[in-house]
Amino acid sequence: MEDVQIIDLYWLRDERAIGETDAKYGSFCHRIAMNILHSFQDSEECVSDAYGRCWDTMPPQRPESLRAYLGAILRNLSISRYRAAHAQKRFGGAEVLLSELADCVPSPDNVQRSVEAEELGELIARWLRKLEREDRTLFIRRYWNGDGVKELAEELGVRPNALTKRLLRLREALRRELEREGVSV
Repeated sequence: MEDVQIIDLYWLRDERAIGETDAKYGSFCHRIAMNILHSFQDSEECVSDAYGRCWDTMPPQRPESLRAYLGAILRNLSISRYRAAHAQKRFGGAEVLLSELADCVPSPDNVQRSVEAEELGELIARWLRKLEREDRTLFIRRYWNGDGVKELAEELGVRPNALTKRLLRLREALRRELEREGVSV
């Protein structure tokens, strides 16, 4: 079923919307949640909560891309659950992803002083659009979907060290672009 049809089901308050969402995007959702949480049970709960959030927000929302909308909801729920579960601990998962980006994306305090969060998002989106498709996909899969370096390296047929260097160059390019735009990192 196409996204537009699934969204229409949400707007009609037809419970088939959730089943159709799961059929089309279930594995995508579980992968994002597992990449962040590393817990099957927590991932299952976040995916279920994301479907519920879609149900609660459509209407009034009518997203252009159900995949992107669902992915954003799921990622935010997963990160919130991760932070709640690991408030006093430091583990791999989201901590590693966030720490890798810390050198090229300003902290929330600096963002509020130098540029609104929405403007920062637009700057990053503009930078992503300038990248070659493969680099853009790689960056999004690593830092949005949370895919592992080893998994991505295997898919691309490169060594993990080579991919790590490539990701470092992408983060450095993002940092330079943000600084060029006046965002202090």
